[in-house]
Amino acid sequence: MEITDLDGVFCNGIKEGKLGLGLVKFNGSIAGVFTGNRIKAAPVIVCQENIRKGYAKGLIVNSGNANAFTGEQGLEDAKEMCKIAGQLFGCRSDEVAIASTGVIGRKLDVEWIRKKAPEVYRDLGNSVEHAERFAKAIRTTDKFIKKAYSKTAKISALAKGAGMISPNLATMLCFVFTSAKFEGGELYEILKRAVKPLNRLTVDGDTSTNDTVLLIATGRERVNRDVFEEELERVFYNIAKQIAKDGEGATKVFEVFVRGAMSERSAEIAAKAVANSLLVKTAVFGCDPNWGRIIASLGYSGAEVDEKITVAFENEERTVVLVDRGKILENEDKAREIMKGDFRIIVDLHKGSFEDYAIGCDLSYEYVKINSEYTT
Repeated sequence: MEITDLDGVFCNGIKEGKLGLGLVKFNGSIAGVFTGNRIKAAPVIVCQENIRKGYAKGLIVNSGNANAFTGEQGLEDAKEMCKIAGQLFGCRSDEVAIASTGVIGRKLDVEWIRKKAPEVYRDLGNSVEHAERFAKAIRTTDKFIKKAYSKTAKISALAKGAGMISPNLATMLCFVFTSAKFEGGELYEILKRAVKPLNRLTVDGDTSTNDTVLLIATGRERVNRDVFEEELERVFYNIAKQIAKDGEGATKVFEVFVRGAMSERSAEIAAKAVANSLLVKTAVFGCDPNWGRIIASLGYSGAEVDEKITVAFENEERTVVLVDRGKILENEDKAREIMKGDFRIIVDLHKGSFEDYAIGCDLSYEYVKINSEYTT
């Protein structure tokens, strides 16, 4: 999905080897959700504080270094990044949002950022090309830019993420811009609800120290809140599918839809358990319809289940039922054909009326290769 021109938002970025720097200048309301990891990166801590008042005038993002597990020096470096950006934007450093992504536990090269920031700032613009430069600058192992928009709700979103994806409140880095008019508090309430698809995404079961999602509203026009919230959730769903597709080494995306659960919580944890299972993910990679692994993951998920479970595989063309209320149907050959592309795993627990979903990808040899060489 393409992005639209950014009204009131000016951005740019550069990438040099593994290091990248992006700047965004705006003036508007802001809300954010952040990692649930108890080891929070310095930029997460600083950003949370800077956006607490509900407005900001700019954003600075670096890639190649997470500035996480770096102690007091890391906090000082994050604040210095905000100061560098604030001087360029003509605002206070605490009016600048910040995010970082990359290797954990290494000192940030602030001097490289200080040197490159004016170069990035000189060519700020609000075209699609400028937005894509920013998106390329913040990538790490990503193979492609994640972007989505809603013309109806005046929303444009840019994101990065491929590995260390099992979000808790947010996912990797995602920045959403809108010309709609909402105050900071209202914006936060909208974001908390609409961000659900990112919390249903898993690549490898690891929650990053740096996960950051920011929603920025320049307030140039009024948009119906219900419409906006619905469209924002669709944008996040689109971004989540793209991140799963670009999961490190991934060859296909699969979704898990759980219905018939006893509670909302049961539906959520059951869907996530299947999508997170390494055995399910490797079976998906090998086109092996080993539904027993799905049953096992449902059993340990913590959801209320018994043996009267229905499991089916589905794509756009057909549905193949493998287990019907506990009865084994021996349709593995038909299911194997469905597994050759992106598909859905449909589970009915026959316990109640609640449902939920999760988005995942397969696990291939390439994932091991990428992550065994990440810091080298």
